Amino acid sequence: MKRNVGEKDRTIRIILSILVFPLLFIISGPAKWVGLASLPLLGTALARRCGAYAVLGKSTCTIED
Repeated sequence: MKRNVGEKDRTIRIILSILVFPLLFIISGPAKWVGLASLPLLGTALARRCGAYAVLGKSTCTIED
C-alpha cells in the first residue's frame, strides 16, 4: 500500500486524536461520541495511509514509496 500521509499531516492527526479522545469520557449526552472521531485519525496517522486521500488522489508525503 502506498503511503499518502506526510509527517506534518501525521503529527497533526496524532495531536488531534489525543485532544479529542478524552471528550468521550468528559462530556455527557450524545455529544460525547465525538470522541470516537479520534480513532480514525489515530489509525490513519499510524498506518500513514488515508482512504479519503486515496480516493481523491491526494498525498501529503514528500517522498513517494
